[in-house]
Formats: sequence, structure tokens, C-alpha cells
Amino acid sequence: MRRKSKAKPNGKKPAAEEKKMYLEPEYTKSRITDVGFKELVVLPREIDLNEWLASNTTTFFHHVNLQYSTISEFCTGEACQTMAVCNTQYYWYDERGKKVKCTAPQYVDFVMSSVQKLVTDEDVFPTKYGREFPSSFESLVKKICKYLFHVLAHIYWSHFKETLALELHGHLNTLYVHFILFAREFNLLDSKDTAVMDDLTEVLCSGGGHGGGGGEGASGGGAGAQNHGKER
Repeated sequence: MRRKSKAKPNGKKPAAEEKKMYLEPEYTKSRITDVGFKELVVLPREIDLNEWLASNTTTFFHHVNLQYSTISEFCTGEACQTMAVCNTQYYWYDERGKKVKCTAPQYVDFVMSSVQKLVTDEDVFPTKYGREFPSSFESLVKKICKYLFHVLAHIYWSHFKETLALELHGHLNTLYVHFILFAREFNLLDSKDTAVMDDLTEVLCSGGGHGGGGGEGASGGGAGAQNHGKER
């Protein structure tokens, strides 16, 4: 498995930082469902924790991949020369631990191919009766969630205008809320890693994922986590 990517400020202030279109109330209230995701993400009493994590992580991977595919023609090496979100730049680390500076589409390709390999590996995500999850399963899920967060954040930061033009912002918001609340529930994202999108998280995830604005109890990705996950 490739090592975690690390983010460093690139010293430049992106033009998009002047006005974050995705924070405008007319867009943040857009959803494709009014369901309360805070209740939806809770572990069902009869389901094994690892099974629940595996099922949801695989689903999030497919949905994030699909959401990115809708704007992939706009995310080119020329338009997105780095994998950047706000003033943060992400780097990939290869199998040997070497830092790879790459364009956003290259980074996303690394993410998707890496995660695809994991979720289809019977030794990591077992689907056959009697097979057990590896002891490292939770840490691998956390790594996957971190990568998927990077992709979602990049879509908002660099391609929200195209998402709007395609009228898919309601889908993006719904996916983001569901993903963040699930990650909170099981301590899958570090609040330091998600801080770059705290303003969006506060707006979208207040009130357990219902509606679209203000309220208490919304902070970074891991702040409101429940006690299912263990810190590593």
C-alpha cells in the first residue's frame, strides 16, 4: 500500500480563495434527499463493525469516483498542475516512499487505482464466508477515507463552477455530508487533515445532515466522532 500523502502550503494564494462559491447559501442548501445522515451512518445492531466499514467505504469510493468523472474533462494537467485545495498542496508517495509531485488528474488516478486494488483484494476486503478482516483493516480504511476526502475537496475547490453548470452540486453536497458524518461516527478522518474544508463542513453538516445552514455542533471532520473507532 502506498504511504499517506502529505500536504504542504505552496506559498501562493489561489484566486478562488477570494470567493468560495460553494459556500453561497443558494448552493449549500441543495441536496438530492432530505434524509438525516447522522442516523443513517450509525452501526446497525446486527451488523459487524468491519462489515459496515467495508460496505460503506466501498460505496463511498464508487460514488466519489463517479462524482469526479463528471468533471474529469475539466481537471487536466494544464488546468490543475498540482493537487491543490486552498493553500494546501498534496503529494503522492510511491511504493518506495518517494514523494511524487504530480498534477491533480495524476493524483486522482493514483488514488482511484490504489483504492480499487484494495477494495477488490479478498485478503483486505473479504467477501466470502469465513474469511476474516486483516488486523490492519481499520488503518487502511482511514487511509482510503483520507484520499477520498482529498478528491472531494479538490472538486469543490477547483471544479465547483463546472459542477454547478452540470447541475450536480446537490449530488456533491449530499455525498460530502454522508461521507463526513460517516467518517466522524467512526473516527476515520483526522480533524487536522479536514481543517482545509472546515467552513464547508460547518455549513453542510450542522443538524446531522438535514437542511443547509448554520447551527451548532459542526466542526472539522473528526471532532464529533463517536467511540466506535480506536485512535492509532
